[in-house]
Amino acid sequence: MPAEVDLGVRLGALALANPVMTASGTFGYAAEMERFFSPAILGAIVGKSVTLEPREGNPPPRMAETPAGMLNSIGLQNPGAERFLATHLPRLRAYGVPVVVNIAGKSVAEFERLAELFDGQPGVAALELNLSCPNVRQGGLEFSAEPRACEEVCSRVRRRTRLPVFAKLTPNTADVPAVARAAEAAGADAVTAINTYLGLAVRWRERRAVLATDTGGLSGPAIKPLALRIVAEVARAVSIPVIAAGGIGSAEDVLEFMVAGASAVQVGTATFFDPHTIPRILAELPRLLAEEGISRVADVIGTLRW
Repeated sequence: MPAEVDLGVRLGALALANPVMTASGTFGYAAEMERFFSPAILGAIVGKSVTLEPREGNPPPRMAETPAGMLNSIGLQNPGAERFLATHLPRLRAYGVPVVVNIAGKSVAEFERLAELFDGQPGVAALELNLSCPNVRQGGLEFSAEPRACEEVCSRVRRRTRLPVFAKLTPNTADVPAVARAAEAAGADAVTAINTYLGLAVRWRERRAVLATDTGGLSGPAIKPLALRIVAEVARAVSIPVIAAGGIGSAEDVLEFMVAGASAVQVGTATFFDPHTIPRILAELPRLLAEEGISRVADVIGTLRW
């Protein structure tokens, strides 16, 4: 990496060595990726969602390839908060990079309890509130589909933790910037935009949906232009940092989202078809910036000319 290029960014009080994070649900709890690259190179690690109690997730089939993307309906499968704290957090902490714990609850009270559990835990740098999972029956879309529900969760979590709080927003609503403003008003330190789009794949000969739950979350390159628009709109609507997610698979993608207003990005589906995506992005970023005479990646944030 060229020495003159500074990849450091800030998400409020949280400093990252570079703007590349993982997207929840696509990276396990990092151990799965160690044979491809060291997670220590990341700006921050975001693992699979953690719920209070263990969840088996949805029945199979729960993944389906689509043109330029994929549908998933995993259903927040995870070992639960107690086992996560005992088994996974110590390993994540050992990488030496910020660990952002993505939490999901079926109710506001569950979000509050999870915030209390993780507050003060060594190695936890921030909480990301999964307000917008489109493939669970409870605790899914309702928390970020409209501003009041989002504001209630964020404000009550804010009172239960000293950690930075990131609100992960759904695109499956009429006015994402309004929901982002509600998260900011409730004390969120950043917003993550966006989670997956609700989609459907069918086998027409069988007259059946491909996924066991019928619908699932669409991710991958297919949603990148949509995510880019929403990130740009949200960045103009709030003063807190925006973390971008949605179809990011190259250093060029990263810089496009940052120019549109993102302070950091999350890489997800791209790691499924190329597990070396993240190290490749981190190798290319400083070269692209140096070619343009840019010495700090933070200088490109929000520079889109409308």
